[in-house]
Amino acid sequence: MMPCRRVPGRPHRFPLIEFSEAAMRFSVYQESKKGARRVNQDRMGYCFTRDAMMMVLCDGLGGHSLGEVAAQQALQTMARQFQRHARPTIRNPHDFLHESIMLAHRDIHRYAETNGLPDAPRTTIVCALAQRGSLHWAHAGDSRMYLMRKGELVTRTRDHSKIENLLQQERVLPMQVANHPERNKIYNCLGSPNLPLIDIGGPVDLEPGDVALLCSDGLWGSVAEDELVDTCTSFSVTQALPELIARALRNAGDTADNTTAIAMMWELDAVTTTQDSVQTDTLPLNAFTTSILDAPQNESGLMSEEEIERSIAEIRAAIDKTTNLR
Repeated sequence: MMPCRRVPGRPHRFPLIEFSEAAMRFSVYQESKKGARRVNQDRMGYCFTRDAMMMVLCDGLGGHSLGEVAAQQALQTMARQFQRHARPTIRNPHDFLHESIMLAHRDIHRYAETNGLPDAPRTTIVCALAQRGSLHWAHAGDSRMYLMRKGELVTRTRDHSKIENLLQQERVLPMQVANHPERNKIYNCLGSPNLPLIDIGGPVDLEPGDVALLCSDGLWGSVAEDELVDTCTSFSVTQALPELIARALRNAGDTADNTTAIAMMWELDAVTTTQDSVQTDTLPLNAFTTSILDAPQNESGLMSEEEIERSIAEIRAAIDKTTNLR
């Protein structure tokens, strides 16, 4: 598998959307179920321009209040950043993903301060950016990105969790993970008092039929990895995701967590002409489309353009300071 580089509500079901141009053609589908939980704290969505597409998934932490708020804030920040910088592609995907996730972290803390919360809500995040025939990704926490090709796993993200560390150290076996007491303990997320560690992956050249899947632990924790890969590479994303989510809910039963996934299949052989089909080569150069809806401005606590620029400068200064201390 390819290594990564490390640097310091309600159920959703959207129709299949297909995109086509000479250099970019893909389909995307997303779905979320509450499971046995009282509240769905997962959020997901996608954005696209004529030549770039980004998927984002966040899982609000249930051990802290308002996890769904943190997830929504992070999602909206990522969408706003994509809208600002995809012209129509992202100039530097690595820097874009890192700075945007750091801004999402700052935005969550801003929300907590604005609303007088004693502690900031927290969330995981995973995102994938496709442009110019390549895939880039980033994550913090235990929400995952899988890249699959012709029935095989190309790569996946590594969880920022105690159980993942134990697996890497060969102190536990894969079959012991499901019932291990450390299974749900993560050490990295957005909204915590410390700056998040962000793992950046890619670029990987995409091939026809490749599938990039983002999912919360409600899915990968209840469905075996080989089942995920086989189903996603054997069927269209609009067929695979509902089946996998239903399977996860059946397997988990009364303990089912929020179960959320969004997947993209790259470069289909043909474009199905339906009312849900979209061809991105017909979009204007500066057009922007998203499935992510903003909260009302007086409730969101999101940053202004000037505050975003100032926060980016502060983030870069903090990174430079950390690098110089090494």
